[in-house]
Amino acid sequence: MTDAENGAPEESSMSPDTDGAVPAQASAERGRADSDSDSDSTDGESGSADVDSTDEGSGSGSGSGSADGESAGAGAPDAAGPGGDAADRAAAVAALAERVRSVGRSGPGAGASSADPASSMPEDGTAPGTPADGTGTGRAVTDEQRAQALRATAEVLGAGGAPAELATAAVSVFGDGAAEQLREDPWAVLSLPGVRPEHADGFARGLLGPAAGPGDPRRAQALVGWLLEQAALRGHSALEIGEVTAGLERLGVPDSAAAVQAAVLDGRAMPFQEELTGAEAHAAGGEDEDEPPTRTLLALERLALAEESLADGLVRLMSTFVPGEDHEDATDGSTEETDDGSDSGSVEEAGAEAVVEADGAETDAAEAGADTDAAPQAPAAPGPAAWEAAAGSAPSSSAAALVRAAAGSALVVHTGGEAARAEPAALLAASAGLGLRAWAATWTDHGRDAFAALAPLADTPAPAPVATLAELLAGAAGPGRSPDGMLALDLLVVLDAPLLDVELAATLLESLADGTRLVLSGDPGQLWSAGPGRFFADLLTAKVCPAVASRTPDFGPIGELVSGVGIGELQPVEAPDKEVVILTAKDSGEAVHRAVQLLTDSIPRALGIPSEQVVLLTPGHGGGAGTRALNAAAKASLNPGPGRFAGFDPGDRVADSPAPGHTRLARVVDGDAAGLHLEYPDGSRRTVAPAEAKKLRHGWALTVHQAVGRHWPGAVVVVPDDAAAALSRQWVYTAFGRGERHLSVVHAAGPALPQAVAERPAAPRTTRLRAILAENAPQEY
Repeated sequence: MTDAENGAPEESSMSPDTDGAVPAQASAERGRADSDSDSDSTDGESGSADVDSTDEGSGSGSGSGSADGESAGAGAPDAAGPGGDAADRAAAVAALAERVRSVGRSGPGAGASSADPASSMPEDGTAPGTPADGTGTGRAVTDEQRAQALRATAEVLGAGGAPAELATAAVSVFGDGAAEQLREDPWAVLSLPGVRPEHADGFARGLLGPAAGPGDPRRAQALVGWLLEQAALRGHSALEIGEVTAGLERLGVPDSAAAVQAAVLDGRAMPFQEELTGAEAHAAGGEDEDEPPTRTLLALERLALAEESLADGLVRLMSTFVPGEDHEDATDGSTEETDDGSDSGSVEEAGAEAVVEADGAETDAAEAGADTDAAPQAPAAPGPAAWEAAAGSAPSSSAAALVRAAAGSALVVHTGGEAARAEPAALLAASAGLGLRAWAATWTDHGRDAFAALAPLADTPAPAPVATLAELLAGAAGPGRSPDGMLALDLLVVLDAPLLDVELAATLLESLADGTRLVLSGDPGQLWSAGPGRFFADLLTAKVCPAVASRTPDFGPIGELVSGVGIGELQPVEAPDKEVVILTAKDSGEAVHRAVQLLTDSIPRALGIPSEQVVLLTPGHGGGAGTRALNAAAKASLNPGPGRFAGFDPGDRVADSPAPGHTRLARVVDGDAAGLHLEYPDGSRRTVAPAEAKKLRHGWALTVHQAVGRHWPGAVVVVPDDAAAALSRQWVYTAFGRGERHLSVVHAAGPALPQAVAERPAAPRTTRLRAILAENAPQEY
């Protein structure tokens, strides 16, 4: 579940009808950590899969149903406010859109361009925000200044009936002036993680008394931002203006149109007008070619700027790309070999150099990356003949097609399953053999090691040029940076590209020099990013660059099952060696029992896969068969103990989720006053402070979003009886694909599982990237 849904978990001691309506410390501390694993909800989950959710249980009009980009849809028939019928409401929304467009970018916040897309990778787990004092988060603040700010903020929070523990988050968001900011605008507390409208209303009543009414302009503007933030947590980078007004009306705002206009003028939201095309235009009734139908979108400034920066970066790479030319000697040599019809000579050498010559091009590239202060060298620019030679040596027709696409384009999209990853590996090796500084980036360390083990990379004497994306951007691994600050490479292959949200993708593009080749590879059937946007899907739809679809299938019964799910069919498969086992359960309790029995006994005994190499997967954390219930049962069987260290014991498996979409697995070594000592699969260790240890979870069971980018020899997918609303084809496809040698499915959802596969491909997301690309790049592919 997302941060929005973690706003009032069961740990919260405050309910919406109390004065102290801000969630308790546990909610504030765990909001961001939970958002990663709970972010399955961005692809269609609801409270039925997680009892922590308040979407279904808040009851009043201030429930987060209005925050959902789907439930707050335009034309909500029961919404309060003007225009009870659909026609009147449509007219009101159209008039509002026209007024908002007239504001345009002339508002006070419209000219801001300093938003940093890198903020999509939070390190401290706080909600994004700008300090109210305008000093920026990079300012050095003494311990005494911070202590004073915390004390003052805690006093204000206490005066409004809110937990003083929220002071740390408030100072992180608003800076030293947090106390003054909250006193002047109590609804600014909505910017803190885990705080919901009913909590903010209670806090405002505590500070302002009867003056804190539902029509307060400060409340209305804060709610506009909150609705857009909630939409972002569900994957939307923008919302249609009608959805925002409907959400405001559900939250009791008397004049939703005025609230939207004020938010635009104040810079809390940015308006955009888009022309509708294709099916969207037809659905809108647009038949006049001279005046195509349009829609007005509202977006948070940081997301609007990130999406525009991302589009600009993509167009920049394509417009500055200059293909290499054949040199006379190279052309003659390669032509002779090609005309001869053999695979020897330069054709074979082009591929062989990539995997054998440690003293050749790869060494040069490595040295260039290691010494970022060295004088810049002229980049290698192999011509068409050299690229064709490399394509001729590719191990498959799909790999050859990928090499040819990269030869002539700066931007290439590659789609395929797990077996298709051999094709980017072949491209990486061929590019290095042609003298290019070529690297690959994966989402997880597991993906990095698995990709490096693929041929021909595994045959290279030197370490494979592969790093995780986080390592690459942070400079912890990879080619290093050029003197201009750009990544020192000529070609970058990004695996697991569907997992990049728009902010992270924009950060990546800003790190690539003009003319760099970028190959984005991924499986379009898997879950999208935990953060907002659908970068990979939008780029595919935009058709502005070559797209190479792999013809390499995932083999075996698991591959056959997953392939069927990908086209909307859930059919039984032949599994003579018990590669796939489907079990039913009458309820969640029985599902937990069967899943843990598979983990601890059946799979190790029958298949020889130890429990350490098996994972339990489920839609959410709460409920009768969520990660909490599964982990509790697994711990009782595999590593019983009192939980001496923040609920953990030595030997426990742990899931460490520092940011949404990023999960690292570890094992508890020990614990003491200094904190919890963890050991990671690569042998590294770190100590987690006692306060931070509360954000950790046991790791025998994970949500599917936590598991993306990883595979296990054995996987047990649990589908609870209350998970129907959480299921989609994307979720099932991703979950079933996590097992390498064995997949067990324990489901109590009845017909909801095949129905989701057949009828619910993915929850829609509202984004702007495709429209921006349509305005700035031709559709040539």
